[in-house]
Amino acid sequence: MVEQPQIVGWAHSKFGKAPEETLIELIGSVVPDALDHAGVGAEAVDGIFVGVYNNGFSKQAFEGALVGMAVPELAHVPATHLENACATGSAALYAAMDFIAAGRGKVALVVGAEKMTATPGAQIGDILLTASYRAEEGEGEGGFAGVFGQIANSYFQKHGDHSMELAMIAAKNHAHGMLNPYAHMRKPFTAEFCNTVTDKNPLVAGPLRRTDCSLVSDGAAALVIAHPDVAADLKRAIAFRARNQVNDILALSRRDPTEFAGPRAVWAKSLAQAGLTLDDLDMVETHDCFTIAELLEYEAMGLAERGQGGRVIREGITTRDGKLPVNPSGGLKSRGHPLGATGVSQHVMAAMQLAGEAGEMQLPDVQIAGVFNMGGAAVANYVSILERVK
Repeated sequence: MVEQPQIVGWAHSKFGKAPEETLIELIGSVVPDALDHAGVGAEAVDGIFVGVYNNGFSKQAFEGALVGMAVPELAHVPATHLENACATGSAALYAAMDFIAAGRGKVALVVGAEKMTATPGAQIGDILLTASYRAEEGEGEGGFAGVFGQIANSYFQKHGDHSMELAMIAAKNHAHGMLNPYAHMRKPFTAEFCNTVTDKNPLVAGPLRRTDCSLVSDGAAALVIAHPDVAADLKRAIAFRARNQVNDILALSRRDPTEFAGPRAVWAKSLAQAGLTLDDLDMVETHDCFTIAELLEYEAMGLAERGQGGRVIREGITTRDGKLPVNPSGGLKSRGHPLGATGVSQHVMAAMQLAGEAGEMQLPDVQIAGVFNMGGAAVANYVSILERVK
C-alpha cells in the first residue's frame, strides 16, 4: 500500500475584500508563511499545485506560473494549475498528493486563491453559472443561486417547508465564524433574522434568502504536503486516513437533485476506507455554499435519513458543543467562498483543529476530522478523513 503524504504546514489569508489587487499578491501573502510554518525552505519544494477557478474573474490565466512570480525562489519548480469548479482547491491538493505518492517528489506546495470582489456583480453571477450545465441551467433567474434555489424548491415540495432549519444553519455558522479571525463576515445573526424576508435579507432565488447564500470573497490558502519520511523530521504531521473523489452527472435534469448521490457515495467510500463511522469523527468542515447544501449534506453523510436533515440542526447535533460539530470555522457561509481557495481552506481549518492550533475556534480533543468539498451542484465531490500523527 502506498504511504499517503501528510500535511506539515499551512497558511491562510483573511477572506473578504482583500487589499491585494492581484492574484500574484494574494498568493505571495500565504506561500512564504506556509513554508515557514512547515519548517521547510523553498529549495525543498519539488512540485507546486495551484487551484484557481478564474473563468473570467481575472484576465490573467496560466496561474501555475504566478507562484514563481510571487516567490522568485520557486520560479524553477514545476508548477501546474488545476480547476474543478468550487472543488478546485481539493483538486490541487489531491494532485499534489498523487505527485508525492507516485514518487515524483518528497515535498509539494498547494495554493488555492481567488480574487472575486473586483468583478461587477452581474458578471460574477454569469461566471458562477459556468459551474452548472449552462445548456439547461444557464438562463434561470438568480445565477448560480438559482440552481440551488431550484434544489431547495424540490426539497420543500417533497419534504415540506424547511426555511427555519436553513435559517438555523446560517445562524449556527455565523456564530462559529465569530471565533475565526480569517472569516469574511464575523457578525452574529439570529435564526429569526435569517428566517425573515426583509430589505436587509431579501429573497435571492426560490426560497433562499441572502442569509442562505455564501459570500463573494477574495482570499488565499496554502498547504505544504510531504512524504512521511520527510514529515517525520518536522514539527507537525496531519495524515489522511482516507481521501476520495466521486463525480455525478453535471445536468440536474438527469438525476434527483435532492439526493446528493455523489456526496453520499464519497462519504461512504472514505469512511469505509478509513475503517470508521461518523461516530468516530470529532468535527467536519463541509461545503455550505448555500444552507440547503449543508442540510442535504447532513443526509448524505449519514446524520439523518433523506428528508430528515432539519432534525440535525434542530437537535443541535452540529453546533460547537454538539455531537458532531460541523463548520466550526463558520463554513463558506461566514468564512467566505473564494472559489479556488475553498478546498485548501477547509483542509487548513481541519488541520488547525487537529494540531491544536485553532485559537479561539479550537474544539476540545479533536483526533479525527472530515472534510467535504463540492464542485458544482454535487458534481465533483471530495471527502478527506484526517488525523494527527504528531
